[in-house]
Amino acid sequence: MFDHFVWSVLVVPPLILLVVRLLADRLPPAGAARAVAWSAAVVAAASTVNLLLFALKALAQVPAVAGVSGWSATVVTADTAAEPWAPWLSVALLAAVVVSVTRRWRHHRDVLALGRSAGDGTALVVLPDAEAKAFAVPGRPGYVVVTTGMRSLLTDRQFDALLAHEQAHLAGRHHRLARLADTAAAAHPALWWVAKHVDYLLERAADEHAAVEVGSRRTVAHAIGAAALATSGAGATPAGSGWSVLHVAIPQGIVPRRVSLLLTPRTWPAAGLLSLLPAALAAFSVVWSVEAAIDLVELLMAASGR
Repeated sequence: MFDHFVWSVLVVPPLILLVVRLLADRLPPAGAARAVAWSAAVVAAASTVNLLLFALKALAQVPAVAGVSGWSATVVTADTAAEPWAPWLSVALLAAVVVSVTRRWRHHRDVLALGRSAGDGTALVVLPDAEAKAFAVPGRPGYVVVTTGMRSLLTDRQFDALLAHEQAHLAGRHHRLARLADTAAAAHPALWWVAKHVDYLLERAADEHAAVEVGSRRTVAHAIGAAALATSGAGATPAGSGWSVLHVAIPQGIVPRRVSLLLTPRTWPAAGLLSLLPAALAAFSVVWSVEAAIDLVELLMAASGR
């Protein structure tokens, strides 16, 4: 069984990170965000299932459990005799995953509840705040929050671009993909960077939507640049204060990249085939998890003398 642990827990998650890095700007951002987020979620789920199977194997190795269940603890233990630490490490890692995912899920729930309670039923909420901020708060209906500090920095056209960007987040329900990827990262630390890249792809998707809505890629690029300059060095962002982060001013290191892609749009040859790469890795991980489950059942049957 140990080979399943190696592939699903240790090998595939870092591999999907490399694939995402390779495909970063070679796919349409909206489709790439969906492919990467769902693939990361499947990989995280497969990894967690493997940890659960190895934790069950650790339990099956306990003589008292084996005696009650009618199988040989010696036979079960012998399957990973060369790696006796693997089952018990899986118990600890599984516990860590459960705690991490539960905390992340509660955080997401609290953030959405906070955002929804702060709305007044209008599509746009303007806050009297000199600090420049703009972000979307998902809900039914969702709404966009803009501070007076941000509004004063932008021309009317740039403000329209900013609103189109935030509305794209709401219309596309981008918070769901962001939450999915973030939960996957909570389940496996190697997927943390993948989740950050999903955030970037969602921002890029909103940029592209805004460019179509306002009819000018340059206007959107200028709006992003103005927002980024205004928020550089500022205190807490909406993320820091617990708000859902779907806003135009995300960490400044990737803003030049977003602006560059707006000003020099790319074509995406063979996008459909490339998007299959993360999906293929995810499917590969699922196959290994299914085989691990089958191997565990066969091991317990053999240990029972069947």
